[in-house]
Amino acid sequence: MPKYTFTRAHRPALTKRHKIAVAGVATLGAAAVAFSAVPGNAETTTSEAAVSSAPVKYSSEQLKSLQSDVSEQLAAKSLQGQAAKAKAAAEAKAKAAAAAKKKAAAAAAAKKKAAAKKKAEKARKAKAASRSAHRAKLKAAVRKSYANNLDGWIKESLDIMKAKGIPGTYNGLYRNIMRESSGNPNAINNWDINAINGVPSIGLLQIIKPTFNAYHVPGTAWSQYDPVANITASANYAFHRYGSIDNVNSAY
Repeated sequence: MPKYTFTRAHRPALTKRHKIAVAGVATLGAAAVAFSAVPGNAETTTSEAAVSSAPVKYSSEQLKSLQSDVSEQLAAKSLQGQAAKAKAAAEAKAKAAAAAKKKAAAAAAAKKKAAAKKKAEKARKAKAASRSAHRAKLKAAVRKSYANNLDGWIKESLDIMKAKGIPGTYNGLYRNIMRESSGNPNAINNWDINAINGVPSIGLLQIIKPTFNAYHVPGTAWSQYDPVANITASANYAFHRYGSIDNVNSAY
């Protein structure tokens, strides 16, 4: 079997563990050589000196074993590195998946909250509309009715005047009506200057057509003979000229 001599220049770079292993093998080899080199006459001193100064020799089997050990350790270290990388990648992937899941859950919760808010707002508006319609219905149902006489005409006129911001009282209206027409909605003056000019005074408060048209109150009839329309237009005219129908005590 061929023998190989390793000098410092030809030895491979080894780890500390390998160096220890090589040192042990070298020691054993040296001991074996020394033992086999001792002659029968026990010239121990000379043999030991020869052995200690001779280069360390290894068999091919020993080298193969050593190379195999180094290769196995390198392979094991490589596998450990790969396993660590795979573990780190798996952890990063799991972390990313957890973050994505958390983000998706937050988005779903926000969407659900927005939908619930929108639904609640729609329900609120529908309820408000329903209440408004109900109030309108009740208002229509309880709409005041007025007697078709002087008392009823004055009361209806006062409600309209109040809604329109026209001042006046029942007594002020009644007093002027009784002076002007004695409560007759069809009364007409055919003898004064207005009549001569072709625009006679007509109705409960004896108002002429141009004045009636100028001070007509929306929501009432466009006729001087209509009791409520006549009263409210006359009261509106008195409001703008005298401050209130209550301030009128004679022809106006």
